[in-house]
Parts: sequence; C-alpha cells; structure tokens
Amino acid sequence: MARTVPLERVRNIGIMAHIDAGKTTCTERILFYTGRTHRLGEVHDGKATMDWMEQERERGITITAAATTCSWRDHRINVIDTPGHVDFTAEVERSLRVLDGAIGLFCGVGGVQPQSETVWRQAEKYSVPVIAFVNKLDRPGADFFAVVEEMEESLAANPAPMVIPIGREEEFIGVADLLERRAFYYDTGEKGAEVPADMAAAVEHWRKHLVEKLGEMDEQILERYCNGEDIPVADLRAAVRKATLARKIVPVYGGAAFKNKGIQKLLDAVVDYLPSPVDLPPTIGTCRDGKEIERHPRDDGRMAALAFKVVADKHMGKLIYVRVYSGTMKAGTYVLNSTVDKRQRIARLIQMHANHQEMIDEIPCGDIGAVVGLGDTRTGDTLCDEDHPIVLEAIEFPAPVISVSITPETRADQERLAKALFAMSEEDPTFIVTHSSETRETVISGMGELHLEIIVDRMRREFGVQARVGVPQVAYRETITHEVEIEHKHVKQTGGRGQYAHVVLRLEPLGPGEGFEFVDKIYGGAIPTNFIPSIERGIAEAMQKGPYAGFPVVDVRATLVDGSFHDVDSSDFAFRTCAATAFRHGVLKDSPQLLEPVMSVSVVTPPEYSGSVNGDLCSRRGRIMGMESRAGVQEIQGFAPLAEMFGYATILRTLTQGRASFTMHFERYEAVPVAIAEKIVEERRKPKE
Repeated sequence: MARTVPLERVRNIGIMAHIDAGKTTCTERILFYTGRTHRLGEVHDGKATMDWMEQERERGITITAAATTCSWRDHRINVIDTPGHVDFTAEVERSLRVLDGAIGLFCGVGGVQPQSETVWRQAEKYSVPVIAFVNKLDRPGADFFAVVEEMEESLAANPAPMVIPIGREEEFIGVADLLERRAFYYDTGEKGAEVPADMAAAVEHWRKHLVEKLGEMDEQILERYCNGEDIPVADLRAAVRKATLARKIVPVYGGAAFKNKGIQKLLDAVVDYLPSPVDLPPTIGTCRDGKEIERHPRDDGRMAALAFKVVADKHMGKLIYVRVYSGTMKAGTYVLNSTVDKRQRIARLIQMHANHQEMIDEIPCGDIGAVVGLGDTRTGDTLCDEDHPIVLEAIEFPAPVISVSITPETRADQERLAKALFAMSEEDPTFIVTHSSETRETVISGMGELHLEIIVDRMRREFGVQARVGVPQVAYRETITHEVEIEHKHVKQTGGRGQYAHVVLRLEPLGPGEGFEFVDKIYGGAIPTNFIPSIERGIAEAMQKGPYAGFPVVDVRATLVDGSFHDVDSSDFAFRTCAATAFRHGVLKDSPQLLEPVMSVSVVTPPEYSGSVNGDLCSRRGRIMGMESRAGVQEIQGFAPLAEMFGYATILRTLTQGRASFTMHFERYEAVPVAIAEKIVEERRKPKE
C-alpha cells in the first residue's frame, strides 16, 4: 500500500460512546456514504459489517474494536469502531492510544451516560481531540441542546454547536449549518437551502455564540467580531480547526444515523477539524540509555510503530495490529521489537476491513494495518528500525476484578483449553490466566461477568473446548493499616555451605492505588549492595500471595532499615527468602485489612420501580449517590461492592418487568466490613478437598 494520499489528508479516528448510543450504526453509515460498502448493515438484524464476530451479531453489541479504511473528499479515513460496554474497556483504551482524533457519540435521549464519561476521560488521558455527534434526534424525548448542556456540566467540556436541528423528535427533518447559515434537509436531499424563517433568530443566536467562543481563543477573530465585520466562513472554519486541535472546544453535530441523517456533515467535520498525523506533536519514546527521543511523521523517517492489538486468526495465525508513527513498514523486512529486544521478520502486511483482509506491500507513516509473522510481539510492544532502537510509551490497562475457575470436560479438552487460554490472553491484556497449585484449578480473570462469558463462548466455538466454569470469585486485595517494624534472621546449616541472611524491615501503608514502594536505608555496608535487589524481589514475590487470606498485597511501602550478612553463607537466595518471610510476618503482626472492588452503578428505570431498585441496591451494601429524572425515566447512581452484584441483571429484570437497564464499572478498592472479611478469610483457610 504505497502512499496514495498525502499525509496531511490522513485521519485516524475512533468512535466512542456509552453502550447503545449507535456507534456501530454510525460507522455503517460512514462506510456506506464513503462508498466502502454498497448496502446498509444493521446491528438489529445481525448484518453490521463492523460487528463481525458471531457473539456480536447474536447480542447486538460490539465486543472487539474493528478497523476499516474509507475515503471522503480525497481524504483517507482510518476508522475504529470501539465497544461501549464497560467489560471491554481495554478495546477503547488501546484504540485511543493510537488514534489522532475521535467522534464522541451521545444519545439524544440518554445524553451523557456513565460510560460516556469513562471514554471521555480515556480520550483526555491521551490528549485526543474530539468532535461530538448527538445521535437519535428523531426519538421521542430527544433534546439536542440538553445534551450540549450536559456535556458542559458532566464532562467539563467546552461544546460548540456547529449545527442546530430543524424540527424535534419525529419531526426532525434536517439541520441548519451555523457557519454557512444554510439549511440541509435529509428527507428531500435538499442542501444549502434558506433557513426557515421561524429559525432565523435561533441560527443567529447560536452563530454569535460560536463566534464569541472562537474569539476567546483567537485574537484576530475577536478583533473582527468587535469591529462588527462579517467574518468569512473559511476563516471561521480555520479557527474552529485550530481550537479543536488544541482541545479548547468540541464541535457538536447532530442527526439520526439509523435514518441516514447527519452523517455527511459529520464526515465533513472529520476532514475539516480532526488532526492528521502531521498536526500532532512528534512521537516521544526512549532509547536504550533512557534518554527521550522524538520521531517525526515522515515516510522516509526511521521506522517506529506500536502494536496495539493482537488477534488469533484461523487462517493467518497471529495478526498484530500496528500504528506506524514514522517511516514505512515493508513486507519481507526485519524489524526490532525493542520492548523485548528481539529481531523479527515481517512476513506479510494486511489492510483490514473489519474481518476482511487485503494484502499490501507496505504500511506508510500515519497508517494502521496488520502484520503476520511477529510471533513474539504482544500488545503495547514497539517495532522499530534495527539500527535506531526506540521504545514508545506502552498502553496501560485496568486490572481484572472478577475470576472464575475453569475445568476441561475431558482429557482431550485439556490441551485445547491450554491453547485457547494462551491465544486469548495474548489478544486481551485484561484477561489473565493463573494456575492455583493448592486447588489444581485454572483460574481466569476479567473485567466482568459478560467479559468472561464471551471468552468461554469463544473457547467453545473457535477452539472446540468444552469446559465447566466455577462460581465467580471477586479479586480481593490485602493491605496493612499501621506502620510496623519486623526483624528476621534466616539461618540454615545443612552441611557444607549454609544460608545466612538478616533483615530489619519497616512496613507502612500507602494511599489507595499507590501500589508498592521499596526504600533502601542501609548505611555503612550492613548489607552489601549486591543483595539489595534480592531483598526487594523477595518482598515483591511475597506480595503476590498475602499471608492474611492469600490475596495480593497492595499499597505498601517497605523500607530496609538494617540487617547483617555472612561472608560465606549469605547469598541472593538467602536474602530473598529472608525478606519474603519477614514481610509475611510483618503483615500479620500489623492489622491486615481485606479490600474489595467497589463498582459505580447506574440504573435507568421507569419511575414506578425506583423504590424497589433503591431498596434492592441498599440490600447489596450499596450507597445511593443521586437520582435524576429525565424523559420519563429515573436514573439512579450509586456504588456497590462487586461481590454483591453477581446476577444483578436477572434480579433487575424481575424487579422492573424487564423495563430497566444498568451499567456498572470498576471505581476503586475499599475495605471489606470486618464480619464479612472474617468469613472470607475463614473460607480461604479451609483445607481444599
């Protein structure tokens, strides 16, 4: 795929939103209007191009981020359709890491919903410029201006409407473009018509509002506006682009994707206001000595790419999705995986259209494609020129919060299960596989019940594995609550060379989410410096399985205060063992505390069921934080421990005759009440049969 479009005409964009806001439908319309597809695929009939997995078509939800390429106004647009369900948040995270711009999609009725806030924060984390599209404006209860207001209040965004709707709800027939002062009708196809007389004042009001916003960021626009000049549309458009790229405003469009309304305007906005690779700062990475270096987006530059997704393909084997930040990636050449320091050969390069593949010779700078042949590459690895190594910033993923045991039905399934688990853990960084030596069980961990349900279903269909799944287990953590000092000597004489190590540790609690910190306060050579890393490693190993209930220990600072060594009997192994034992004793000497994942829960229910829903949430140790009425429904927001929320979907359906829906995502870890913690610890300490 040699360069066919100048780099400044390339757009790498993602579509992000709360579940059921219409992302996939919007993407399908983009593909149709850009000529990439010649039929309109629908989510509800299981024929959406971008929802290609069987599970996606059955459930009508997006599970995996699908990539495709299309053209609009001589621009090349690489589009990634991301999932809205919080269980698949890793797909959004990795997509936003490699995208240059994003479309934030909002339901005209639901407005800013919980997952909207989550994906918005992810976009902010990666400084991704965003344009907004208020969808479903033809639905009863849809309110374009209310959504704009919510964006300002809930997301702390600076929304700038670029169009306003003509007609409301079922009578929504088009939009008035504020820059051009022209009307665009979707039912008749009329473009650039006169604005309806009864809307002229509203158009002028919102146009003035837009120009004033631009004046706050552009002195020339402000000066011309204050002088009463009529500023040309081209100049206003340039100012909107500049402010959008600086993430100072969010241009807002509206429409109804399912009814084919508003998509062309949205595509124009992608081209006009979202960045090309050359509009962004240079990509920064580190070289082998830790110094920062830059890579500029040039086809003839030194090649640097980030692997952001791994897919196990039936026919091709392992597919690695990459974003090329500089230089050109060519088929048949060798590259360096600088993250693991391995030389690898690029066997083939592929341009993806959902799950359809097109062989290409090269991926130029700024583009997204897939690579075959990189067996040792995983998500977040950097691929670069062998002679000019660089490591790009990797992708951070949230830790899993739920686990289940999985056992193969037959001996024949054992090998297939191992193969399936390995393949899927390579694909999904939030899917973790561990083996319990105590129970001899394989334990799989993920982001939620649906996440693990999909994985088990994929194992059955794609790998032919029949397996029994255990009861969901919560990913508890352990921590300490007070400062404690502990001294331990490890002495063993077994004939010949013995083992000797002596450490004095001070353990202190850290704030939530601060992890583990090791401090070396040894003076005067009480312990030789070459043994210090072994002490830290011993503590880190002991933290993986806490002494209180066998869960990982978190948020602890361990300070090595003193100790001693023996000239002959001291070794790395002795100090590692000594430090691990000292740490375990120290945790038990303190008052260890069990922590549990607490979820942010949002329930949307008809008002008549709100009392029952509130009561049920409170019975699950939940805390109601707020209630809001809108468009004939009640939204209840609160927090509840994950341990109490298993099977909640079924209970909620029963309580509300199937009329309520809910979303839930991980918020933080909190202490488990003492009585419940004691039961959990007692259960964990029972001998396994």
